[in-house]
Amino acid sequence: QVQLVESGGGLVQAGGSLRLSCAASTRTANRYAMGWFRQAPGKERDFVAFVPRSGVSTYYAESVKGRFTISRDNAKNTMYLQMNSLKSEDTAVYYCAADSHIAPIHRLDAKKYDYWGQGTQVSVSS
Repeated sequence: QVQLVESGGGLVQAGGSLRLSCAASTRTANRYAMGWFRQAPGKERDFVAFVPRSGVSTYYAESVKGRFTISRDNAKNTMYLQMNSLKSEDTAVYYCAADSHIAPIHRLDAKKYDYWGQGTQVSVSS
């Protein structure tokens, strides 16, 4: 069982930046591929970014490509999401997710992830 805890959310003006963190309660975080999803009020949970176990490759939703950067530090059992040039449409609760078996081809499917954090609110004012 892995517990995930997100932090770093908050209120920021459009054009600003935030850095989210996701700490995993395991010393073997390198065994898990990890991703970020977000859910705005009244909408479904959408894929944002994905990083495989090695951290060598990264994948992004088109809406955040070029603005967001996902990374991981396996020594610290932590994943990050650097968000720049934030827009009002980025406002959502952001969740981190992990799974030990998920392949990159399935990264968009929230049902493929076994572990989820509680979420952190990101609000962008225009």
